[in-house]
Amino acid sequence: MFSKATQYGIRSVIYIWKQSLSGNRVGAKEVAEHVDAPEPFTAKILQDLVRKKIIGSMKGPTGGFYVGKEHEKFTLKDLVVAIDGTGLFEGCSLGLNQCSEVNPCPLHNEVKKVRDHIIHMLTAKSLKQLAEEVESGETVLSRFT
Repeated sequence: MFSKATQYGIRSVIYIWKQSLSGNRVGAKEVAEHVDAPEPFTAKILQDLVRKKIIGSMKGPTGGFYVGKEHEKFTLKDLVVAIDGTGLFEGCSLGLNQCSEVNPCPLHNEVKKVRDHIIHMLTAKSLKQLAEEVESGETVLSRFT
C-alpha cells in the first residue's frame, strides 16, 4: 500500500518517537539499523521530514533526530503526504481527467469509500500515540527493542 520510502519513514518516525519519549536523540545510522533500512536512504528521508517539520534535528555531539511537543499533532496521513504526496487520496483511479462526484468513472464511488476509510485509519491516531503503543507493548514493530 505504501512506497518503500513511506514504509521506512513510518518505522523511522515511530522509532524516533519511542526514543524521544525516553529523552534520547538518535542518529540516522541508529535509526536505519533499528528499522532495517538502508542508511543513506533513511538519512535522506529523515532530512526531508526535518524540512517538512514532521521531526526535528539538532547538530553536535549530543544532537540527532528527535520529536517533541511541536510534533505531537502529526498523523500517519501527514507523514504519507510529506513523503509521497497526495496521490493516494485524490485523482481518478482509472486515470480519467474528468472524473468527479458529478461525473464519476465506473470505480469512483467504490474507490471513494476505500479512500475515506484509509483517511480515517491514517488520521485516527497521532504518530506519538502509535509510538506509545509500541513502547507499552500494545503493538509491535518486531525490530524495535
